[in-house]
Amino acid sequence: MGHGILIQNASMVIGSKIVDGDLRVVNGIIDAIAIGGDLIAGTTETVIDAEGLHLLSGAIDPQVHFREPGSPDKEDIGSGSRAAVAGGVTSFLDMPNNNPVATSLASIQSKIDSAGRTAVNHHGFFIGATPSNLSDLQEAVGTPDNPIQRDGICGIKVFMGSSTGDLLVHQQEHLDNIFANTGGIIAVHAEDEDRLNQRYPAFEHRTDVGAHAEWRDAETALIATKRASALAKEHSHRLHVLHLSSGIEADWLASNKGDLITTEVLPQYLTFDENDVSNRGVRLKMNPPIRYAEDKDILWRRLKDGTIDCIATDHAPHTLESKALGFPRAPSGMPGVETSLPTMLTHAANGMCSISDVARWMCEAPARVYGMKGKGKLEVGYDADLVLVDMENYRIIRDSDAWTRVGWTPLAGMSLVGWPIYTIVDGQIVHSRQRGGEMRGAAVAAPGSAGRPLIFE
Repeated sequence: MGHGILIQNASMVIGSKIVDGDLRVVNGIIDAIAIGGDLIAGTTETVIDAEGLHLLSGAIDPQVHFREPGSPDKEDIGSGSRAAVAGGVTSFLDMPNNNPVATSLASIQSKIDSAGRTAVNHHGFFIGATPSNLSDLQEAVGTPDNPIQRDGICGIKVFMGSSTGDLLVHQQEHLDNIFANTGGIIAVHAEDEDRLNQRYPAFEHRTDVGAHAEWRDAETALIATKRASALAKEHSHRLHVLHLSSGIEADWLASNKGDLITTEVLPQYLTFDENDVSNRGVRLKMNPPIRYAEDKDILWRRLKDGTIDCIATDHAPHTLESKALGFPRAPSGMPGVETSLPTMLTHAANGMCSISDVARWMCEAPARVYGMKGKGKLEVGYDADLVLVDMENYRIIRDSDAWTRVGWTPLAGMSLVGWPIYTIVDGQIVHSRQRGGEMRGAAVAAPGSAGRPLIFE
């Protein structure tokens, strides 16, 4: 836990309101919040004058691929964690499509141990499902009658369609077996494998990047989302639909979601459309693909009306050398964990939403969806995971500003606001910037000195 901190004169994002005042941290916990600001600094406290800054609970990214083990040239837990805190992300949930894949309790524990040595923020990990590892899943998360909550293990990941890595579960009997016989939350990559295979011959000779969204079309996503939703309802199993990308999925979920199902959207899908894909090329190639302007508009509408619960990034870095292979050989995926909060705060500054909306979607909602103890709010008694952002100064992001090991960003050349000035984990400053100073800022915390396995209730 960090030492005492007193943040004074901040514009604090509390619920739907922004109020000026002070916030005190004691032993890593929010100890006091004074609207209007009358907290007096103690002799041993670190004092931060936050005049002109907005104070939010630290952002939570519930879907990242930090590539450990197997691809340290792309990312590992330490470098991904460092990139996350540079962007104001104080907690992350990491995916299991590693090399080797993380499909056993022992493999997840190895990742938790590595995070304890190298991460600088809080961490949780998904265990990957295969057609034949039911007993491993049950050891990690339990059964419907005897669910198990383990610190650092957030749920099961199911790839219903092929993407990066070797994990795939698409046959009905295997999906049914997993939904019927495990506890916890199942998070699905919802693309229908059969439709992908059936449609591939019509697109395999295309070399224009627009073919990617045509092949992996919205119907491919909708079929899988409907299948997963039906399984969740049949077996009364909590389901989270990852990276919702299409308007027809969002509209269908608006009428069919129910209490068992939650979902997320990515900043990429709210920011880019087919014109950007054409202009920026394979840097924007991902699965499911960035789609069309009408999809973007519907996703915004369904995010605002509550159909979509939260925002994630699907941070999935690949090297520029591999991206330079062009379409279709370039791999799918892009970095995003360190730019997601400024991207969404820029949308707020431009009138697409409010700063309070961003805090709800990126802080409070991920904590609620996954049952993270003590996370997501500026509230006395909650963990002191905090971010102070500058909403006054726009900065242009360049590849060279990136902390991710691959050293690039799909947003290169864009002007964003809301860059974190201080990122704080359990009351410890882990990253800082000077207003108007170097864009990258400075890493403050040593590897392994901050952060811990997330506790799920």
